[in-house]
Amino acid sequence: MRNIKQILIIICGMMMGSSLYAQQVPMYSQYIMNGFLINPSYAGNDGYTTINLTAREQWIGIPSSPSTYAASFQTRLLRNSFIQKSTEVRKDVVRPTRSSRVGLGGYIFNDKNGIIRRTGFAAAYAYHIDLGKYGSKLSFGLASTVYQFAIDIDGAVVADIDDEFLNNYDRVVFIPDFNFGMSYTNNKYYLGFSATQLFRGSLTLGNTAKNPRTELGHFFLTGGVKIPIAENDWMLEPSILVKSSDMLFKAAQMDITTRVYYKGNYWAGVSYRTQDAVIMLLGFAYDKFFFAYAFDFALTDIRKHSHGSHEISLAVKFGENARRYRWLNQY
Repeated sequence: MRNIKQILIIICGMMMGSSLYAQQVPMYSQYIMNGFLINPSYAGNDGYTTINLTAREQWIGIPSSPSTYAASFQTRLLRNSFIQKSTEVRKDVVRPTRSSRVGLGGYIFNDKNGIIRRTGFAAAYAYHIDLGKYGSKLSFGLASTVYQFAIDIDGAVVADIDDEFLNNYDRVVFIPDFNFGMSYTNNKYYLGFSATQLFRGSLTLGNTAKNPRTELGHFFLTGGVKIPIAENDWMLEPSILVKSSDMLFKAAQMDITTRVYYKGNYWAGVSYRTQDAVIMLLGFAYDKFFFAYAFDFALTDIRKHSHGSHEISLAVKFGENARRYRWLNQY
């Protein structure tokens, strides 16, 4: 216990005093289920109004291990209506009955890693361009974020309580920033790119000690293909997520995933996160409700001290029937 807490103090010092070759933003194993959390262009992409809850507990069994909680909401603002149309047998394509291009969303999150905590919210605007063929859409999104960066050393073991570093920085600051994303989707595959923390913490509020900012920009590249098999009752979806930061290849990491769906309501898969873990994925849908679970089995030496990582995601989607927002005809 004592050694772990001392290590956390050292990690904190690295983050406050110099650039750290790692990600500073929350990590999600089920990015496919709620891509909006890493790419604002997905807000309202599928035409539904969606509420999503995500809880992640990493490295169970290690005190002060990372944990992330997020709640998100997203919807499409429609001129007239948005319904599901059947184009062929067993092939349902979601298309707007009238042009509907604006998506809105938002989420709140709490990400804790040892003595470091980030708590904040984001509001996103997305613009979707219908390209017509195969349900193709090109989407752009911008999110405004504000979060509190806080350090709590209560209960931590500090070798020198008079350490100059520990006593000369602000333990709570507020950081406004922006995220940008773009994506292309159709019935067969999808591609997305997003960049977060565009201002790199340059607008930090409450930094009275004038400590140098250490926030990094982060980049996410996603892609996947949907392959119908067995008379369309089954579908195979290989996908990839590439994550990096301003450190580029020094901090690059990939999630290589394959999921199998049965009638669109049940799915299972496996993912490999480079230099980190193998992940088991399970999920099902009932009516408008969706449930997904992920278990990360660490491949690094930390597995000797941990019982793995667990992530649960719950979602509810509204909008099977035609929806109208007549007061939005100006969009």
